[in-house]
Amino acid sequence: MKRVVFTVGNPMRGDDAAGPLLAEMLENEPAPGWDVIDGADVPENHTHAVRRLEPDQVLVVDAAAMGLEPGEIRRIDEGDVAENFLITTHAIPLNFLIQSLKETVSDIQFLGIQPEDTSFYGPVTPVVREAVAALHRHLVSGGAPEDYQPVA
Repeated sequence: MKRVVFTVGNPMRGDDAAGPLLAEMLENEPAPGWDVIDGADVPENHTHAVRRLEPDQVLVVDAAAMGLEPGEIRRIDEGDVAENFLITTHAIPLNFLIQSLKETVSDIQFLGIQPEDTSFYGPVTPVVREAVAALHRHLVSGGAPEDYQPVA
């Protein structure tokens, strides 16, 4: 099975850089069976790279306002991505991005990381940095997105 981690986030907005930080970690220490593409804050400009890989599964990772403690990671249902939890500054809503990817990928999952601070030019907070590191370790050790609890 071909799988892609597709990260999203603005590296200039504190914890919104969680996705790009995960991409960097996966580039330095890859997770077996996963390719990685960092969509940064313009993921729509990178969907062609995802499609070129012809994956069976895409895991989208982004910061998401879920009303949880900072650093909590949850699976988010596709229908809830843009409607309830998106805190993004991306040019197009992620639900449009997901719909575009669904034209060629049947299994798209979304993991949200609860941010603590998304202010401009702020650093990734320690709690979110640790959450990203834990997600990286999970993927490297063979863990699956389904291992995470869904957001309530």
